[in-house]
Amino acid sequence: MAAGKTKYRVLVAGGNEKLCELLSEILPKNEYAFLPPAKTAGEVRRLTMDRSVDLVILNAPLKDEFGIQLAQDLAENNMGVLLLTGSDVFEQVSYRVEQSGVITLAKPTTKQSMYIALRALTALRSKLLQMEQKTKALQQKVADIHTVNHAKWLLIQHDNMTENEAHRFIEKQAMDMRLSRREVAESIIRTYDMGF
Repeated sequence: MAAGKTKYRVLVAGGNEKLCELLSEILPKNEYAFLPPAKTAGEVRRLTMDRSVDLVILNAPLKDEFGIQLAQDLAENNMGVLLLTGSDVFEQVSYRVEQSGVITLAKPTTKQSMYIALRALTALRSKLLQMEQKTKALQQKVADIHTVNHAKWLLIQHDNMTENEAHRFIEKQAMDMRLSRREVAESIIRTYDMGF
């Protein structure tokens, strides 16, 4: 496995022993970790709430529901989802779930088709993980800007500074004290919230 590569946690639901054996045979163990299989949609929902899951393979129909809504819900939570369905309903199922980012595969299938679908699913999950990291970084930047702006307005209100003066004050404090602008801003906010 290449340095920095993610080990994907895989949950199989509704699968029989044959499916689990096939998956463990075609997917490299150094890249994929299989969780204990689930039998029902309810079990999948509980397991995905309790632990981090990257890829879910649903062998429809499940015991308690077909699996379409479950597949859409899991994909909505940024998990990679492969929905195996009978060839007689493949078109309808695929049409219903494709907008959610669910990959469908008609049963019976070949080992090669399964491998290709799982690698595509892995690529999709990898891209989702990258987007999650970028989103978190952007959310942090927005929160930092909000905190700094709040501190600036407190300086403007309480110390009669202009916006430029408040901005320069925060930047100078950050450089002098070797802190981030957000840390300086939080200190300013605490000072004025305490009434000093």
